[in-house]
Amino acid sequence: MDIAWLASATGFALAMSATPGPNNAMVAASAVNFGLRRSLPHIAGVSLGFPAMLVLVAVGAGEVLAASPGLQAALRWLGAAWMVWLAWKIGTAVPPEADGPAQGRPMSFLQAALFQWVNPKAWVIAGAAILAYGASLLLAVIFALAAFASLYLWALVGLGAARLLCSPAALRWFNRAMAILLLLSLVPVLRG
Repeated sequence: MDIAWLASATGFALAMSATPGPNNAMVAASAVNFGLRRSLPHIAGVSLGFPAMLVLVAVGAGEVLAASPGLQAALRWLGAAWMVWLAWKIGTAVPPEADGPAQGRPMSFLQAALFQWVNPKAWVIAGAAILAYGASLLLAVIFALAAFASLYLWALVGLGAARLLCSPAALRWFNRAMAILLLLSLVPVLRG
């Protein structure tokens, strides 16, 4: 193993995992509304779901998708529809009463893992990573660790924001802002 490859792949994985996108916005919103402990399955689902997707793309799923423009379009629109639904759920979430439990449930491990297959940013990152660094289990492990670390930090940002959002009205506006950010992340995808 080349140390330069390892450093470059790790830097790429951290940069791609830490930059704003659907996973980070949803984890931050989850931590604000449900706390860190209840958001851990969501974090774990992304942290393991994306590397699993990366491996499957590397062993042939990407070629199947590349050969089928109709499947690409369907996946893009399915992903967009799911993200609009998630934005709606976040934006209309009922804030807890003072010291009361949050309404609804955070995303489960399986939901978060499966979301990677319709997450446009995940597809772009998977393709770029495989082209730049080749397909390897080590790359998948690097992404798993980078995703977990980044998402955990985004959850801590959400917890910090929760301390500032002392009223149900403030929390409602935060949820709406997170929903808008999630919708804005769709613009590049839907433009083609």
